[in-house]
Amino acid sequence: MTSESRLDNIRAYIQKDAFADFLGADVEIPAPGHSRVSLTVTADMVNFHGMTHGGLIFTLGDMAFAAAGNSHGQTAVALNVNICFLKASKVGDRLVAEAREVNAGGRTALYEIKVYNEDTGDLIATSQDLVYRKKEWFVP
Repeated sequence: MTSESRLDNIRAYIQKDAFADFLGADVEIPAPGHSRVSLTVTADMVNFHGMTHGGLIFTLGDMAFAAAGNSHGQTAVALNVNICFLKASKVGDRLVAEAREVNAGGRTALYEIKVYNEDTGDLIATSQDLVYRKKEWFVP
């Protein structure tokens, strides 16, 4: 198997995320250790203030983290997530979460995730996330 066909198999596996489909999120993996998840905020995704619900912003970042963490074909699970909410967004905003592997060593890896408004470039949230890599591979 070539490295490109292996990455295609990993992408196809990660694309089977039912929750991402439910939310209408697009999941991309440009390269191992890097992912991008985007969605448009709908009226069902806001809180009582009319702002994007913090849980949705966290979820968007978490989906990017999961895609990047698993983008090597090895089963990876979250150990820790630390998020900072920086700016509000609203219905109609196109949000993008981008995850990048910062450091990988042994069984753990650290990721930096930035959630931003695609139209304005405003940084909505940022997080540092730690993943644990299990001894199993879903794409060997």
